[in-house]
Amino acid sequence: MGITSNIKQLQASIPEGVTLVAVSKFHPVEALQEAYDAGQRIFGENKAQELYSKQEVLPKDIQWHFIGHLQSNKIKVIAPFVHTIHSIDSARLLQEVDKQAARNNRNIRVLLQIYIAKEETKFGLSPEECVELIESGIIDSCKHVTIAGLMGMATNTEDETQVSAEFHKLHAFFTELKASYFANKESFCELSMGMSHDYPLAIAQGSTMIRVGSLIFGERSY
Repeated sequence: MGITSNIKQLQASIPEGVTLVAVSKFHPVEALQEAYDAGQRIFGENKAQELYSKQEVLPKDIQWHFIGHLQSNKIKVIAPFVHTIHSIDSARLLQEVDKQAARNNRNIRVLLQIYIAKEETKFGLSPEECVELIESGIIDSCKHVTIAGLMGMATNTEDETQVSAEFHKLHAFFTELKASYFANKESFCELSMGMSHDYPLAIAQGSTMIRVGSLIFGERSY
């Protein structure tokens, strides 16, 4: 199956209200263009420089999401155009995004990344650190970012019970934060969880945004 049919199949299989982010990292511009021609408008990349070079040559109505671990010194590269950053995992990073967004006279949507996996290679705030960040007042002082929700990555395991439990935990935390701190903020609405291998489990646990790469583009060539 090709990229076009993969996208059509995915779009038909996901419920209304769930956004598909096509994870296009390491794939060539031609592959992204084919996905675009099939109707896909939201793409996710995890390297700032690669994201920059792709947005230079691809259609301007693409909504670019940054989904990888972000270094503070790379924010200026993507700040002029990035739509959503999924991976805010520190106050310092949030403040730098705010600073670069202000320089570009923009508001950037961000998701707070929560650590839910049983893997040391994953990044993210613990639920306690997230609450601490919210209560610190730093978010309120950042006028050029919008906290749009949370992102999390489950453990890379065949154990679906464990994966579902991790997604369930993140959804419960999202609901708790929404009630306690963002009750009057309609913009706090996204729960980005689920990738090619586990997105059906994530959707079942309340995901509003899935990040799918290999099911669309095939295995990537590094």
